[in-house]
Amino acid sequence: MINQTYTVTAETGIHARPASGLVQVATKYASDISMEYKEKKVNLKSILGVMSLGVGQGATITIYVEGTDEQEAFEGIESYLKSEGIIAS
Repeated sequence: MINQTYTVTAETGIHARPASGLVQVATKYASDISMEYKEKKVNLKSILGVMSLGVGQGATITIYVEGTDEQEAFEGIESYLKSEGIIAS
């Protein structure tokens, strides 16, 4: 299992568009991928789960990846977060 904690730097946090993009990236991989915020953990492949967290700017999130392609999945998620300006690169 790989996990990493990040601070959300985007002014709008993780709203609908970046949440949708995250879900699209996560669904490409076979691994189980989840995101935790304020002690609530959701499946990163579920748009409703991600949106239910209400992640805003300055929030601390943790991404968990476990499975056969976990390294590739982790790198893909982290790359998306950085390229969209959700976290600092």
